[in-house]
Amino acid sequence: ACINAFFLCVSLFRLKDLEVAKLGDSDVHVKMLAAPINPADINMIQGTYAILPPLPAVGGNEGVGEVLEVGRHVAALKPGDWVIPADAGLGTWRTRGVFPEKVLLKVPSDIPVLCAATLSINPCTAFRMLTDFETLAPGDSVIQNAANSGVGQAVIQIAKASGIKTINVVRDRPDLPKLVERLMALGADHVVTEEMLRKPEMKDIFKSIPKPRLALNCVGGKSTTEMLRHLQPKGTMVTYGGMAKQPVMVPVGSFIFRDVRLRGFWMTQWRKDHAQDQESLTSMMDALCQLMRTGQLRAPACTEVPLQDYGAALEAAMKPFTSSKQILLL
Repeated sequence: ACINAFFLCVSLFRLKDLEVAKLGDSDVHVKMLAAPINPADINMIQGTYAILPPLPAVGGNEGVGEVLEVGRHVAALKPGDWVIPADAGLGTWRTRGVFPEKVLLKVPSDIPVLCAATLSINPCTAFRMLTDFETLAPGDSVIQNAANSGVGQAVIQIAKASGIKTINVVRDRPDLPKLVERLMALGADHVVTEEMLRKPEMKDIFKSIPKPRLALNCVGGKSTTEMLRHLQPKGTMVTYGGMAKQPVMVPVGSFIFRDVRLRGFWMTQWRKDHAQDQESLTSMMDALCQLMRTGQLRAPACTEVPLQDYGAALEAAMKPFTSSKQILLL
């Protein structure tokens, strides 16, 4: 049998027919259902990501598939189960694949397919950053930039479900009112532009909610500096992306007089560090899937694209001010 796979070669992309690998005793034959195009996927293609597969390679780090067949030594999975990658680099932009059981995680099939396809990176990143750096209680607040990103949307919803207030920073754009309306509908408490961070009106926000103890940075550059002004003394800023491709700039006074803490986060590293800690992984996945079941955590705004139209999807994913994630239907 042949499959379609979106291959990454040194200087071009192409859709190629491949033979399905023979099923080994510990292998799982998976029919892929849907897979997103994430910024990390683009970075891998550009050769700028921290982990790069040997070329040629199948693209895609995230997605959901249905188990078709399992090897005789596979105990935890059966045909009909839904699975997602246990780690980055699986190569999800394909119609089918044969993978070792250990590189797959079972997920419930009673959550929406787009939620499952986008579960393993952005919601997990949001969950860990809200959990691991500061002990937040209902009524506390968090400030984040790139609030319309996949992680940003997940932060808003997970925080809302926990009673935590969010101050959400976005870049100014032509359709700003529409974006503000969409983020507020997700549960955002405040949505401001990067320019508004510098204005005296920010003080009005903190009349009704406390200053944040946690800031989440996906941009870098001036956006970081302006967010730090509103962080509580001894607060923590976690950097998990660098969309502006500029360094994190921190005034000396923020360190000396306010003792702010700067940390970094990478979901791939968290998975490596917790490879022997199944309980932490299981409890996180259970919590996220339960939020999805109850409608408290929805997939990010998505545009569904057939695999054959991968070129248009890639082009759309790289456009500025993109608020809709491209999802390849496989």
